[in-house]
Amino acid sequence: MEGILVVEDDPQLGPALRRGLTAEGYRVELVRDGTTGLERALTDDHAVIVLDIMLPGLNGYRICSALRAAGLDTPVLMLTAKDGEYDEAEGLDTGADDYLVKPFSSVVLLARLRALLRRSATATTSRSSRSVLRAGELWADVTLRRAGRGTTEFALTPKEFALLTCLLRTPDHPVSKETILDEVWDPAYTGGTAIVEVYISALRKKIDAPFRTHSIETVRGYGYRLTLRDQP
Repeated sequence: MEGILVVEDDPQLGPALRRGLTAEGYRVELVRDGTTGLERALTDDHAVIVLDIMLPGLNGYRICSALRAAGLDTPVLMLTAKDGEYDEAEGLDTGADDYLVKPFSSVVLLARLRALLRRSATATTSRSSRSVLRAGELWADVTLRRAGRGTTEFALTPKEFALLTCLLRTPDHPVSKETILDEVWDPAYTGGTAIVEVYISALRKKIDAPFRTHSIETVRGYGYRLTLRDQP
């Protein structure tokens, strides 16, 4: 039985999520404040973390950032009453894997959770056919789900890692936004390609900005290209 940690302080939504997810066969732990949520996320094993942003104690952004800094790559689905691309970008920048705006339907929530669970399972499957993709100083071990530049390893979310490997498979060749959606996002996703731009921005901040390089090029009107030689 897969475990889900729900960090939600709403007195109605929290218990409702626990009942609904339990009915679907998940093992659910519900906590109602950010400090306890961070402690439980770090000390127990969960397949997915459902994390509200506005919480007493620590907000969801700070919790997610702390989890990634600690090396925990458990998929995080953020819940928020806020709606806007900057709010979503902030959540993704702190390491969230997906973002759901309240109010939402249980059907959509379950679809998002299943997608996160599938990607997480794929990332930790058999190590029997290890493969490392490379482009210049960039590398990604698709079996161990590790990536880095030279000797420096990145702390990527599952979706960021999937996006990087998608580009690494065809270095120096443009990849359309539609192709990226098909390979990285779940088929249940019905949004547009703007989400790809948000994740590309988040990925650049981790693999390029700290090294003052520009390895992900924008192909105007089409998509993106991962260059073999880093550009200053």
